[in-house]
Parts: sequence; structure tokens; C-alpha cells
Amino acid sequence: MSAESAVGSVLAATAHSPARTALPAVLGECGAAGDPAVVRLAGLLDPGFLADAGWDPEAWVLAPPAGHRLIRWDGGKFVARPAESRPAGRKAPLPVLGGDKCAVLACLRSRRVRHQRPEARCTVHAARWETARQAGLASDEQRWNQTAEPVPVHGQVNLRGLAPLAVAELLYGLQQRTAAEVTSYCRFLRRLAQELRQAQVPSLAELPVQDEPARRSLVNSLLAHLGRAFSDPRTEIARDRWDLTVLGHHGWLTFTGISQDWLREAAKGWAAHDLPRRRGKQAGARLNEVIGALARLSATLRAGRPDQGENPSGLGRADIEAFLHRMAFLSAGGQLSAYSRVKTCQDAGRVLAEIRSLGLTRRGGPAAGLPDDFTLTAGDVPARADPGEPGRDVPAEIMRQICGHLPELEETVSSRETRIAVELLMDTGRRPAEICTLEWDCLARDADGMPVLVYDNSKAHRLRRRLPVGEHTATLITDQKRAVRERFPATPPARLKLLPSRRLNPAGSRPVTEDNLIGRHRIWLGSMGPLLRADGTEFGKSLITPYSYRHSYAQRHADAGVPIDVLRELMDHTSMDATKRYYRVGETRRREAVDKATAMQFDRHGNRVWRDAAALLDSAHARYAIGTVAVPYGTCGEPSNVKAGGGACPVRFRCAGCDHFRTDVSHLPDLTGYLDDLLRTRERLAAAVEGIDEWARADATPAEEEIARIRRLISKIKGDITQLSDTERAAVDDAVAVARRHRSARSPVGLGIPAFRTPPPPPRTESIA
Repeated sequence: MSAESAVGSVLAATAHSPARTALPAVLGECGAAGDPAVVRLAGLLDPGFLADAGWDPEAWVLAPPAGHRLIRWDGGKFVARPAESRPAGRKAPLPVLGGDKCAVLACLRSRRVRHQRPEARCTVHAARWETARQAGLASDEQRWNQTAEPVPVHGQVNLRGLAPLAVAELLYGLQQRTAAEVTSYCRFLRRLAQELRQAQVPSLAELPVQDEPARRSLVNSLLAHLGRAFSDPRTEIARDRWDLTVLGHHGWLTFTGISQDWLREAAKGWAAHDLPRRRGKQAGARLNEVIGALARLSATLRAGRPDQGENPSGLGRADIEAFLHRMAFLSAGGQLSAYSRVKTCQDAGRVLAEIRSLGLTRRGGPAAGLPDDFTLTAGDVPARADPGEPGRDVPAEIMRQICGHLPELEETVSSRETRIAVELLMDTGRRPAEICTLEWDCLARDADGMPVLVYDNSKAHRLRRRLPVGEHTATLITDQKRAVRERFPATPPARLKLLPSRRLNPAGSRPVTEDNLIGRHRIWLGSMGPLLRADGTEFGKSLITPYSYRHSYAQRHADAGVPIDVLRELMDHTSMDATKRYYRVGETRRREAVDKATAMQFDRHGNRVWRDAAALLDSAHARYAIGTVAVPYGTCGEPSNVKAGGGACPVRFRCAGCDHFRTDVSHLPDLTGYLDDLLRTRERLAAAVEGIDEWARADATPAEEEIARIRRLISKIKGDITQLSDTERAAVDDAVAVARRHRSARSPVGLGIPAFRTPPPPPRTESIA
């Protein structure tokens, strides 16, 4: 099966079809009717566009109106001559055509008349010719007349002197740029026309490579649109470099790295089958990774076989093993990461398996005769390294420092949209692409009047998702909506983006790109000083990306005790396994929390038990885990109670009166709640309650000694906390959050005493900044 037959389901209706325009309406009577390329492009031009752009088919002059949104004048680059400056509504002077016209092909002025005799050129070009001739810069008068530049006119682009095909190409490319809401400037179009005129090339494709970035970008854009004008899916997949726009995606897909004809054609057939089943802007990037894996396989065959791998029927298991050894060698030498090694083997194996199922190895197919043992099995692919527990979130102490620099963000990168995007990433935990593409009207209210962010989960293809957000985030969005509306008052709200790009976006319908956001975020981080952990060590800025804030969002909610099923909904995952990959609950994080909390452990008298637990031995951790049992406000080390799992307390859970009781700073909220409960119980029992015997009342009334002991213990713990520095207190707060969340997840034994729920995390700017 050929690559063309594999894409039989792809339709050719990827390009719009504007009204066909007759050739004379585009180029006048230019005499180029026999050129099929010119005729084809003329048929693709929209007469409405030509009229709006001010195209004169007889004079070959583009004169867009001063108020054109996308074909801009020069902003004062040229000073208009009085004859060329005209009030609004007055027609421009008609150009001179015919026998009285200047001999310079691009000039539209009248010939100069001296001593009642008309000369060949206008006054300006007559003087220029004399200057060039006397300086020895021009000897061929005919060529000079063909290539001399016209007198520049403000707001006009003169295309006279260009080949008809080049003119049609420039007009069509300009039409497509305008349809894509891309701004073009007359001064750059004039410079391009000058280069075409001087080079005397028949087509834009033959113009020498441009050095100036702005002009090179313009030419590349025009050439890309021209390539699509003469392409359709069936012709595109026959090439070795695909313009994915023709196939409904973004970017390019290149097969030139695969040297064997059979493997290259088989890869094309596979890609043509796979591409229509993908969605999103990353489809092209993913396919480029797969084709890159085949390019590595191709390089191994080329270097290791006498026939360079050109004969598929001669390949076998030995070639697969050579490929696997080559990938191991590159990985061991640091030329290929362990992850890339695994992905390369997986991708190559997948394609080799699927080209068989697509029939590309049958007789007549590009890979005909490929042996069955030339494939990668599951055992051939190296095992993927265990990534361990998640750790891509930004530590809380680092987030505090980053948020402290938020006021400087807009000034650092000169972009309000970047600052808003970063704050929304922190507050909502959405993916960068989801934030970048937010619609202008993305803020709603639920039935209770609470704010909700409406966004599209394009990765999972779930649209109009609703995420509860705080009032701070709602205010941020509302202020941005107001700023965007003031910037684009004429654009309908339905076309606006919340974060419109600052470039090539006159209507506000083009959002900032994810790549732009990532780059500006990197510049902002680089402008900060060192980011220091609680222990004084520096945190690597390379570990912080816009996506890191999604992990921080998950970790923040997990530390606050949000149940995993609720967190799954907040993250918009379909699987809890996916949610678990976003936050840490493993032994390392728990041990860090134990270290910090144990360093502030107290006995029942309020005395610190361990002053320095920064480096507990493994045996101490084990003893902490199995030598005690959890009780509502700490731990109990009484042997019989530990053996019974906490269900055999000899003093009936009067922990404040037992030397086996230990507590730490993470239990402070529980102790405070318990004290409040004791005081409430005492007040209720002191009141006149009928039907209670005095001995029962006395037994149920909290002892004054217990109340005093609990109150003194709370005071001791709070006193020690106030002696900590801000950095130490922040580290302890983080440890307490982890310890309490893990403790609630283990479902501690209920002893009939009220539990105290950890409050949900407040918005990012209130909890961290």
C-alpha cells in the first residue's frame, strides 16, 4: 500500500475557496495569460480583498486606505509630497500610462519636457540616470530603466517591474496573511518589491535568502501560503517534508533523516494513517519524535550493513539487536538520555508493528519482503526507570519568594498578559495551554453566586470545564477583561481572548502562545536573585516552569487534606492514578515532616523531648513508627496500649495525666479544640441539668487539673513557636501540613472525641504571598 492510498480518508477541503477572479482584474492586460501558475493564483484571489487593499490592476500599485486594519501605512517613514497628500474622500491623482509615461518601468510619472521637447524620463529619474552614468554605476540604459526604483509614495506599494508571477504570488500571500489576521507593513512590502525588481527573478521562490529578520519572516510567510495554494493532502504526503497545515495540523513533518527508500515510504504511509487520528497543536511534535526514532534506526542500518539497509528482505533479528546495542551505547555515553532511549525503542517498535497491520509489507508495498523477525518485542524495550514519588511542585518557601516578585513581572517582560497568565497558573493549577487560550468571557458564577473559571481541557478534549475559584482570582480576571475591552473596543466579545497577543493581533482574537509564555517566564525568573530553601541552600530555577504551578496546586490541596476524589475533579482527571502522580505522599516527605515535628515534641508537662531531630537515625524512625500508637492529641508509648493498638489505655485516655503521652506542634489545633471542648462540657454540666446523679456529674465533669495541664501545654508549644525565625516557622508550618494530611489519610482510631477538619487551602495569593 502506498502512502497516498493510506491517506484515502483525508479530504482535500482544507483550504477555503474564494470567489474566482479573472486574470485581467488582477494584472490587467499583462500578456501572462499563458502561465498556468499565474492563472491559478488569479483564480484564488478574492475580488473583495483586492478592492479593500486598493489594488490597481492597470498601474500595478497597491494603495490600501489609511484605516486598513492589517495592511498598515508606514507611520511617517516617508514624507508625502503635496500632490500625493489628499484629504479624506478625495481621489488620488491618476498615474500616467501610455506614451507620456517615464521610460523607467516602475515609474508612473510623466516624462520631463525641456525646451518644448519631451525626454525619455521624468525629472527625478533623468537626474538619477545622469548621476549613475557619470559615476560608472550604469552602462546598460535598458536594464537601468527596468530595475530603477520608483519615487516612494507614502501608503503605496509599487509592483511595476516585477514578473507577473511574482506579483500574483505577492498578492495571494498578502491575502492569506490578512485572512489569518496577520499585519503587513507597506515599508516591508516596498523593500521586498525592490529586491524582486533588482534581482529580476520570475518568482518569490527564486529570491536570494534574506538577511534582515523582518523581511525573511515576511518572505517565509508568503512562500508558506503559496506552497499551500498548490497543495492538497494527496500531493503533500508524496513529499519528503510535509506542511502539516495542508493536513489540518500545525508545523512540519520531515522524513529526510531516513535514508532508505523503503523505510522512508513506509514511515510516510504510517504517518498518513496516524495523523488524522490526532488532535491538538502537539500532534506534529509527537510525530516528529516518532520519525526521529526511525531516523536513528535508519542510521544504524546505514552504518552496519554492506547494502546500507536498502534491501528490506535482507534484514533480520541481528539488525534489531545492533540497533538496541547502538541505543545503549549512546545512552551510556551521555548522547541520549535514559528516557529518550526507552522512547526511541518504543516508537520504532510501534511503527514496525503497525506498518505490518497496514499492509505496507505485502507484495507491492514499500516494505515488501520485510522479515517477521525484524521487529521489537516488549522484552527488547528497556524497562523505564521508576520515577519515584512526584516532586515537580515548587516548595512553599520558594513559592513565597517567587510571589514576592510578581509585582516586578510586568515591568521585567513588558507584558501585562504574562503577569496575569502566571498568576492564573498559580491560582487555578490549569495547564499553560489552557490558560493561554482562555476566552474573554471565561468567568461565570454558580447557583450560589461563587466564581467559576470556564476553560477547555484540550488535552483530553473536554470542553467548557468549570473550576471553582476564589474571589481574588475572579477580580484578577474581571480587571483583565476590562483592560482587553478597552484595548479592542470594536471587536465582538465572542472573538476576544482573555490574554491577547501583543504581536500581529489587531483584533484581539489571537491569544498569547505557550512558547511565548514559557520564554517570558524564564526571563522573569532569571531576573531574580537566588531562591533559597529553608536550610539556606539554593533552589535551581531550571526546575521551575509554568507547568510546575499545576503540581504545586495539587500538592497544596493534598497537604490541606482535600480527599483524592475531590482533587481528581479539581485537576480534571479521569483516573485517580493520574492525580496521584501530581503530589507527594511518600516516605521521604513524611520523614521530613517527622524530623521537623519531632524536633518540637513535648511531654505532658510541656517540656521539649528532643531539641535536635534534624538527623534521626533509621532506627529512631522505626521506633517512632512502631514503639508508639496514635492518640487524638499525640502518641502514646504505654506498652499494653501500644500492643492493643491504642484500645487498652489503663487510665481511660486521660493523656494529660500520663507520662507515656507525647505530643508535637502538629497536634496544636487538636489540643486547642480539645481544650475548648473541655471548657464547654464543664459549663454545660455546671448548669442545672435534671436527671443526672451527682456521682455521674462529678465523673463526667473535666478535672481542673486536666484543663490547667492542657492550657499550660498549649502555652508552652506556642511560646516555642514564637521563638522561631520566619524561615524556621515557615518550614514548621509546611511540615505540620504534611503530617496532618497524612494522619487524616490513615483514618486514626476514633475515641469518641470530636475531630477537627483541616480547612481548605485559601487562594494562592493569600496563602503564600
